[in-house]
Amino acid sequence: MTLTSLSVKNIGHNWLRTILTVVGTAIAILSFVMIRTTLSAWEAGVENAAQDRLSTINRVTFVMPLPKRYFDEFNGQRGKIDGVKASTYINWFGAKHPTRETEFFANLAVDKDTYFDVYPEMSVPAADLQRWKENRQGAIVGEALAKQFDWKVGDDVTLVGTIYPGDWKFKIEGIYVATKKSVDRAQFVLRWDYINDTLPDSRKDHIGWVASTIDSASRGGEISAAIDAKFDDQDIQTRTMSERALNMEFLGGASAILSALDFVSLVILGIMMLILGNTIAMGVRERTREYGVLLALGFRPKHIATFVLGEGITIGLIGGGLGLLISYPIVEQGMGRWLEENMGAYFPYFSIPTGVALVALALAALLAGLASVIPAYSASKLDVIDALRRLG
Repeated sequence: MTLTSLSVKNIGHNWLRTILTVVGTAIAILSFVMIRTTLSAWEAGVENAAQDRLSTINRVTFVMPLPKRYFDEFNGQRGKIDGVKASTYINWFGAKHPTRETEFFANLAVDKDTYFDVYPEMSVPAADLQRWKENRQGAIVGEALAKQFDWKVGDDVTLVGTIYPGDWKFKIEGIYVATKKSVDRAQFVLRWDYINDTLPDSRKDHIGWVASTIDSASRGGEISAAIDAKFDDQDIQTRTMSERALNMEFLGGASAILSALDFVSLVILGIMMLILGNTIAMGVRERTREYGVLLALGFRPKHIATFVLGEGITIGLIGGGLGLLISYPIVEQGMGRWLEENMGAYFPYFSIPTGVALVALALAALLAGLASVIPAYSASKLDVIDALRRLG
């Protein structure tokens, strides 16, 4: 029998309380992992954004359009910006599924000739891409969106427009697969010319923004300034930034929510530590006479402290391990799959980072140890005679 085995054996002194404490710790770790995974998935778009891609938007606000001729001016041979390799234009379509209107997904009207050249991480079979280019009502959807609505290549789909009212009919010509974590796997990509040709003259020939790939990420600032300078004397000025900066700008609007979630995850760990500390303290009080006997038999105060610390850390590790064990099916397979399919624009990939899992387990053990410090110190200071007299 060793000090370690005695510490482990002590957790069975009151099985009901131990089980409840382990379950409480597991729930706390599950909540911590869920929150930290959500934050990590939310920020994945920034962390994995293309370094060599720029976005040009209306200087006033992202939601205001740009004239389509702006794209022609700096993408055409007569006005091509040095360092820009390829460009494309995109417009937010803003339609919904007619019978599942609460399920959000991004739908973008794009240039059929350039979009997938600028976004090569959206992999589409060549034959499917060619069919889409030949069919004005064609659409290409992400693999997650296809799964969400049970769509297949060749299916006819009708969406209800919001920005562009009416029933819009499409045919699924292809399904793209994302090759980078920054890509929303639940997008609906349609042809801009199909929409534009149906609009009244007052709404025609407008685009949302221009995306451009550049020859070197290190020249991003220089090239952005050159693009914006080209339109300084126009009625509508532009603002060009890297894809990473644009994503960070979007996240900035939710910074308060992210900070609150970060704080909540720490509060949960604090509550877990209090639960563990209370459990260990109760156990020490109940076993005061046992510790007195051990001291009378020759065990030293440091041995008693080791028993208490070992018991606390063991409970913390068991609870943390159980919390991680249930996190994977609940967070990844349950909550994660739902978010990827229904909110892919914000959570393109939702899986527990290895670092989060390791930190959660380490914190469970560390906080359990810290929660045991005061009870362990109190137990080590017991007087043999007083301990033997105490009934519990």
